[in-house]
Amino acid sequence: MTTATRSLDSRLPAPPAAPRRGYGRAWAAAPGNALFLVLLSVPLAILAMGVTWTVFGVGIGSLVLVIGVPVLVGSLYVARGFAEAERALLRMTDHPAIAAPDWRRGTKGTGSWARLTQPLRNAHYWMALLSSLLVRPIVAIVTFAIATIWVSMALGGPTYWFWSSFIPDGNAESVWVPWAVQHIFGGFDPSPDPHLWASMLYLVVGLVFLGTLPLVLSGLARLHGTVAAALTGRWESDDLVAQVQGLDASRGAAVQAEDAGLRRLERDLHDGPQQRLVRLQMDLAALERRAADGDAAAVAALAQESRGHAQAALDELRALAGGVAPPLLQDRGIAEAIAGLAAASALPVRVEVAPSITAALSPEAARNLYFVVAELLTNAVKHGGADGASVTAVREGPVVRVTVLDDGHGGAAPRPGGGLEGLARRVQGLSGAMHIDSPAGGPTIVTVTVPISA
Repeated sequence: MTTATRSLDSRLPAPPAAPRRGYGRAWAAAPGNALFLVLLSVPLAILAMGVTWTVFGVGIGSLVLVIGVPVLVGSLYVARGFAEAERALLRMTDHPAIAAPDWRRGTKGTGSWARLTQPLRNAHYWMALLSSLLVRPIVAIVTFAIATIWVSMALGGPTYWFWSSFIPDGNAESVWVPWAVQHIFGGFDPSPDPHLWASMLYLVVGLVFLGTLPLVLSGLARLHGTVAAALTGRWESDDLVAQVQGLDASRGAAVQAEDAGLRRLERDLHDGPQQRLVRLQMDLAALERRAADGDAAAVAALAQESRGHAQAALDELRALAGGVAPPLLQDRGIAEAIAGLAAASALPVRVEVAPSITAALSPEAARNLYFVVAELLTNAVKHGGADGASVTAVREGPVVRVTVLDDGHGGAAPRPGGGLEGLARRVQGLSGAMHIDSPAGGPTIVTVTVPISA
């Protein structure tokens, strides 16, 4: 079935243009590199060194007092601020962006003292302090000196013939030019013109510096950025810690989702089949009494009514069993199961499901993803007021991406204890993510990504 839904591709931004590479890219980045190396890096480094040394020295000197620890912590925050400023200024160069470190590491406890001293237990703060006090000034001065020489020669050499006429007359050219012509060029010009020869030599040397200028500036910027990344950038251990925390959160979400599912199943069993079976037990007792009295008509009526209750209980048990492990999902896989959901939905649903996702997901991941899609389609009918929906499921590299779109009135958002929050926890338990885009007036687009697990 098809519905008039807005194209998902139209909501995605255009892919960025491929960056220029090689010599042309170095020339394009040369102004930013020169601005950072020649004008910005040294003032920032000197300011960082002066301010940080001052605060750090006061903190060390007053450690015997109560105020010493807060001042020392303040010096670490100052160093962090200058590290952040350096990483921000490096963005104007062609050095790749430096990922921010995990400044929250070292947090222990929730008390005020634990929060105050947290930077003292975080190595990133100490590395930022080392960078501000010692390393950054050295790197900035060295790269500044080389960059300044290269820019000066690249700009001044080819234009020497012009600007040299504005400097006071001297005899430097008359001394070194005849010597250079005699000893380097073999003395083939017995009476060299000092200014002409100096202009030509400066032109040749200046062109060499000009031609290599973008490469030298790019190399210096990358050297500066590499040192900054090593001292004030993100470490591999930060990613490992974040991964462990994410796994802990996923495990907690999975436990909560499983607990909520079990409570829901218990409630459904209590409100459905259990009540039917209690009524059936009562009918059978009444049937036994009527049979003892010999009332054949009453026995037949009660038997018919009891059979109806037994059939209803059986249907409800089958529905609950399907909710635990749908037969189509077990027999045919997640792709066919989603197509079956769409066919059984009260809405017309357009389905575009790649068959490859069946082999990409483990049975547990497929079962959870199936229930997420089923719940989203149910929400579109019950709460969204939608007239149609679409389900798209594809495999994109290391993840499976499922997008459910409905043309309802929108306004969907996770709420504490709500269904969408439960779905988000279920997805988080798969180490995945769920994004909801549901502006007022619709449409509602829910995108679920889960890592491949098979």
